[in-house]
Amino acid sequence: MGTSVDRQEIIEIGAVRLRPPGLEREDTFAQFVRPVREPRLTPFCTELTGIRQSDIEQAALFPEVFAEFVAWTGPEPFQLVSWGAYDFKQFVVECERHGCPFPATFSNHLNLKAAFGVMRNSPPCGMARAMAVAGLLLEGRHHRALDDAMNIAKLAAMILPALGDRVVPAGE
Repeated sequence: MGTSVDRQEIIEIGAVRLRPPGLEREDTFAQFVRPVREPRLTPFCTELTGIRQSDIEQAALFPEVFAEFVAWTGPEPFQLVSWGAYDFKQFVVECERHGCPFPATFSNHLNLKAAFGVMRNSPPCGMARAMAVAGLLLEGRHHRALDDAMNIAKLAAMILPALGDRVVPAGE
């Protein structure tokens, strides 16, 4: 069972903007976020992500980084995509926690993990497994925001055109 989003804090935001029609990488966003509820990283977090305490100590707080991220996303229309629903839910929790408005445009979210399952008519799987199944090389450090976003972008470029009009559940 996973950890509740209520107990977690965003410590890094990483994203890739894809340009249609071929969904080539257009731009990237990567920034650390200084946590306030749990300002000291746990050894588990450091081991999982490779993020050091020194990386986040001078980082801006969530409201500032999130505002920069929202500005970076640019004008509509766009679709926010993540592997699973956890990151999307964490944005909602962080916005509530910090009193930030949650952008209505972010509601156009696609759970790519669920979409991959729909496309393959199989149960959803982790991102690293999906990369292997798709014959794609997992690059960078798994669980680092921008590295994961770059890998998810590769999957998105493959999945979104193949998905067509099939409905994807919001899922986990």
